[in-house]
Amino acid sequence: MSEQHMIRQAGAEDEVAVRACAEQAYVPYVGVIGRKPAPMLADFRAQIAAGHVYLCTGEHGELQGFIVFFAVDQHMFLENVAVSKAGRGKGIGKSLIQFCEAQAVRLGLGSVHLYTNAKMTDNLSIYPRLGYVEVQRRSEDGFDRVYFEKHLG
Repeated sequence: MSEQHMIRQAGAEDEVAVRACAEQAYVPYVGVIGRKPAPMLADFRAQIAAGHVYLCTGEHGELQGFIVFFAVDQHMFLENVAVSKAGRGKGIGKSLIQFCEAQAVRLGLGSVHLYTNAKMTDNLSIYPRLGYVEVQRRSEDGFDRVYFEKHLG
């Protein structure tokens, strides 16, 4: 039995739920990294207002996950993807990433770029399974980041 993942653009009324979902998704990494990861410090109000945030909701409208992405030059930049505790293991993250890729194709962009923290080891195995290739590692803003790209089409 597969749940239908409904994806829609976030509105201002979704900010509190988005922030709560980010907290749930990233709080396990605070101890590992030694401080809050960048996605927990994001200005969600501004990102929502800019139209960069999309939500995955369950059949009762509850937030199961969200994604933040926007076009930069000739690629889509995937800034943040997070899944709620209740939404884990249901393919929600994958659905959100595929939605981002479809939007990139629709806009005629050739690839999706993202980075993750080197200490978020789950991500280091998930992205390659989704077709992303590691392109570089570097330290920025005090975080060790791993950069990935996926060429589309």
